[in-house]
Amino acid sequence: MSRAFTREIDDAPPPPVPERQISAARNLVTFDGARQIEKMIAALIAQIQASIDTDAIAMLKRDLRYWEARRASMEVVEPILGPAVVKFGTTATIERGGKKQELRIVGEDEADPSAGAIAWTSPLARALDGASPGDIVEFQVAGREEEIVVVSVR
Repeated sequence: MSRAFTREIDDAPPPPVPERQISAARNLVTFDGARQIEKMIAALIAQIQASIDTDAIAMLKRDLRYWEARRASMEVVEPILGPAVVKFGTTATIERGGKKQELRIVGEDEADPSAGAIAWTSPLARALDGASPGDIVEFQVAGREEEIVVVSVR
């Protein structure tokens, strides 16, 4: 059989796993966020040691590189006692559209909007930054202006 009819691509190693994108913003984290990063690294190391699947190991190692980079660049921010304004690490109760909502301002890797934790880099957190209870913040949502009232900060 002629060499022209063989598929050399089958002999090639699989393409490398693309790296996870790391934010260019400062890596601010709460104490809880720092613990989450440490737990993630420990879990990934355990999974790598327990796995025999080379594709899975490649993905796990990629994730481990990401979390180790995040640990190396993290800036743990001390909680503010009795905050007067919305800042990183605070919890703000806001009212918009007649509904009250509690939002915690946290690091990018800690964010979970469905649980009320938003990244400090998000547009809403940036709009609320520095606001005091009673302040009205204008915020653009889906092309329309919305008024948000800051009810309390803790």
